[in-house]
Amino acid sequence: MTLLEAKGLTRHFGGIRAVDGVDLTLRRGEIHALIGPNGAGKTTLVSILSGRIAPQSGVIRFEGEDITALPAHRRVTRGVAYTFQITSIYPRLSVFDNVALALRDSRDLARDVPLALARTGLEGFADETAGELSYGHQRLLELTMGLALRPKLLILDEPTQGLANEDIAGFKALVRSLVPETTVLLIEHNMEVVMDLADRITVLNFGRSLATGTPAEIRANPEVQAAYLGGDHAEA
Repeated sequence: MTLLEAKGLTRHFGGIRAVDGVDLTLRRGEIHALIGPNGAGKTTLVSILSGRIAPQSGVIRFEGEDITALPAHRRVTRGVAYTFQITSIYPRLSVFDNVALALRDSRDLARDVPLALARTGLEGFADETAGELSYGHQRLLELTMGLALRPKLLILDEPTQGLANEDIAGFKALVRSLVPETTVLLIEHNMEVVMDLADRITVLNFGRSLATGTPAEIRANPEVQAAYLGGDHAEA
């Protein structure tokens, strides 16, 4: 069953066609990865999906409703959460207060914040200053803030960037635990993570959708091999 459907999304910056007529369908309860060479348009596309950037053309439907004109904060209330490529926490506040800000509409922060922290293993860091956490724990805190919103769709923009190998295994286990209650759209440069986690993969190249399929189908696609997998690209 479809959760989100985007048709003909376009966004140009001057003469650069960052997103050029992209279609994307996300199914309920799947982990869907978005990959492609640097500059392929991945972050621009998810910024459009989350409402941070408006498309110049195209339509986005979420649970059957047209949300194309909704701003980001209204999409959050509909169930769309987006964690950023660069960690976006409140570094001077405590871990508890960071999550409390994400849960500001909660009627019981004393209950809901510890529950959210426990989900990502940060319950022992509630009183720590967020900016003093290790980089890996800061990324987990950002993920906790997104999950605290109980999103129907969680967009993760390069979540393993900067993580140590031992942290990546824990991240993969956490993402798997989110489905089927949450659909995950994952932008990720680590192809091992992508192939291990994703149910389906969409490949972008020069702002256009090159292919969508299972990991096996994407590996076997000659166009994808020529444009991305077969080259020396280190990042998605």
